[in-house]
Amino acid sequence: MTHFVAEIVYTAAPDVVAASRPAHREHLAALHARGALVLSGPWADGTGACLVYRADDEAAVRGMLADDPFLRDGVVEVRSVREWTVVVGG
Repeated sequence: MTHFVAEIVYTAAPDVVAASRPAHREHLAALHARGALVLSGPWADGTGACLVYRADDEAAVRGMLADDPFLRDGVVEVRSVREWTVVVGG
């Protein structure tokens, strides 16, 4: 398995993002429980978030992102998905 880092940016008003957040976090918790999501969290400035996945390829990561309620509800866009070479940890 390879690590991938995805960056998402919020594209909706904060109250709309907040309404979608509980379902988004449930989705992330399920991915984490099965080992597909390593870490996730919002940027401190509130503009978006970073998610670190463990997957076979970028297509698998994009599939997990497509199933995310944030994306389905149209409150974020995916800025990037990049393969990441982990040197320490992980």
